[in-house]
Amino acid sequence: MRTTSRHALNKLVALLALLALPVLVAACGGVPGNAVATVDGEAIEKKEFDHWLNIAAKSGGQQAAQIPKPPAFTECVAGKRKTLPKPAKGQPKTTDEQLKQQCKQEYEALRDQVLQLLISFEWIEGEANELGLKVSDAEVKKQFDMQKKASFPKEADFQKFLKDSGQSLEDITLRVRLDVLSNKIREKITKGKDAVTDAEIKTYYDKNKQRFAQPERRDLLVVLTKTEAKANQARAALEKGQKFGKVAKRFSIDQASKAQGGKLLAVAKGQQEKALDDAVFKASKGELTGPIKTQFGFYVFEVEKITAASQQTVEQAKTTIKQLLASQKQQKALDTFVKDFRKKWKEKTECRKEYVTQDCSNAPEPKPTPAGGAPGTVPPQGAPPQGAPPQGAPPQGAPPQGAPPQGAPPQGAPPAPPAPE
Repeated sequence: MRTTSRHALNKLVALLALLALPVLVAACGGVPGNAVATVDGEAIEKKEFDHWLNIAAKSGGQQAAQIPKPPAFTECVAGKRKTLPKPAKGQPKTTDEQLKQQCKQEYEALRDQVLQLLISFEWIEGEANELGLKVSDAEVKKQFDMQKKASFPKEADFQKFLKDSGQSLEDITLRVRLDVLSNKIREKITKGKDAVTDAEIKTYYDKNKQRFAQPERRDLLVVLTKTEAKANQARAALEKGQKFGKVAKRFSIDQASKAQGGKLLAVAKGQQEKALDDAVFKASKGELTGPIKTQFGFYVFEVEKITAASQQTVEQAKTTIKQLLASQKQQKALDTFVKDFRKKWKEKTECRKEYVTQDCSNAPEPKPTPAGGAPGTVPPQGAPPQGAPPQGAPPQGAPPQGAPPQGAPPQGAPPAPPAPE
């Protein structure tokens, strides 16, 4: 009896040890077998990745069967082979290896876009939790209904969108929820960061006075002709008392001013060709001048109105400056947040070897920029680094405030309902 009990106890200990093994593995790090990545211990499952990969492919005009499948990419290579034009005489035939590389690049672009999206979902959720931000079902429904109504007045159009995009109602609702969370994060980060003092307004005004100045402007009546003879005819008609509008309609080759009865409004010094510019700002109001020879032809003109140069006072400019400085302070707060946000959540993100992107803590170091500024992995000037939120935006994947749910990277990414007109 004791032997049997001891044997049963040993089996139970072994079973408990076996059951505990996955927990120990997870505790030591690593991505579970059914996942492509983890964010702060939360798994992004392969099933979820495949779902959004299909959506990304559909948005790029591909059917599910056309999605490049690693590592062999056999179907993709065969499909590309069928669509290749016959090589010109003397030109080499495209090899299977070249087609495979094309398929590989297409797959990796889709893979990175989808992972960026799914990782951003987790980052936004995680940040919201840390900030103590919640979103109710009622808030999500309100935002969803508003965006749906603006983008799809007819239910049939919305259903077609779901079918064409491959997204489900749950997918769209998820993205709306993350949209609402993103806006809440933005509001929390910028709250109280827009305070501007009178001293700051005065300092900005003193450094940027020219921005609040208006130069002298002149309203003109003009006739432009190809030849000096035509210009003299136009001047003679004006001297006889004919209206500028009538003379411009008959003689002028400048369609823009001709359509306005010969009027050319609010001309500031330096805006016109030099010969005309000099003549305009030497002329007196009501003085018929010309012909003036320019590269465009011969002008006859009259200064109809002169608006003197002016300078806004600091009090007059106060509202504009205050709004500008408040916006700059909020932008600075967002920029600082975005930098810290990306660093923090990247450190908490681990990806399976085949799914590593620049959003993963185990990603290789980016390659240095080629000498001479040649195209490499560096984004366009003014663009954020890959995987980072747009400059001044809330966390990665968060759409601009008031826009339909995005959360998806560009080109080939899963679409969201189009923005309202």
